[in-house]
Amino acid sequence: MSSIHNLKIGKKMQFFIFALLGLITLPAYAYLDPGSGSLIIQSVIGAIAALGVTLKLYGHKIKLKLGGRKASDAETDLPQNSSTKE
Repeated sequence: MSSIHNLKIGKKMQFFIFALLGLITLPAYAYLDPGSGSLIIQSVIGAIAALGVTLKLYGHKIKLKLGGRKASDAETDLPQNSSTKE
């Protein structure tokens, strides 16, 4: 019984220590030049573009998993080949 009590006190003590460490501020002595800023912006734009392409490529599979359409409906919605005449 005392080990469970000690565990609860230990978790409270960890939270208290991390809260105190969050209040302490020290100077970082760091410098971000314009090149670093543009790299960060490019990374964010690239991640957004990659997410968009991924959603476009796998969007139909995601819709099928979420229950948007059934597999048989998705197959019938494929465009017909315009080179063949009926």
